[in-house]
Amino acid sequence: MKFVVRERVFDIGDDYWVTDENDERVFLVDGKALRLRQTFELKDTEGNQLAVIRKKLFRLRDTMTVERDGDTAATVRKRMFNPIKDKLVVELAEGGEWEVTGDFLDKEYTIGDDHGPVAHVSRKWFRLRDTYAVDVNTFRQDAGGDPALVISVAVCVDAMTADDDDEDE
Repeated sequence: MKFVVRERVFDIGDDYWVTDENDERVFLVDGKALRLRQTFELKDTEGNQLAVIRKKLFRLRDTMTVERDGDTAATVRKRMFNPIKDKLVVELAEGGEWEVTGDFLDKEYTIGDDHGPVAHVSRKWFRLRDTYAVDVNTFRQDAGGDPALVISVAVCVDAMTADDDDEDE
């Protein structure tokens, strides 16, 4: 199932909606402004909190966590320097890990594991700079088929790689 993420470029707090293929609102990414560490809340259309996404402070490599009901569901980390290709790793609390590889700055990357693709993230279908699609493999019976978790990981990847984009400019 495809989800469309439309970020607002100059919005205090970085709030934006994620819609489905039918342009129906599914998730709200609620960016928390004026926090010591970068924090987002993923909410459903009724405002119920589904996940809290936080950047970990004082780490050797960038790290963000996805928490559900106060427990860590996933941890997203940058791999140590790799001259061949950029890669992030998602460690799942229930066991296993996903690899995130591709072109993060242009939002053309895949999330996958030994069992196959979890999601494909692409901006190529859109003209607007801060709009991209997250095609989630909802046929999976494990954590990879959970759209809220996969969207949360995409938010982590976007937040972690936006810092790299700022450094390049």
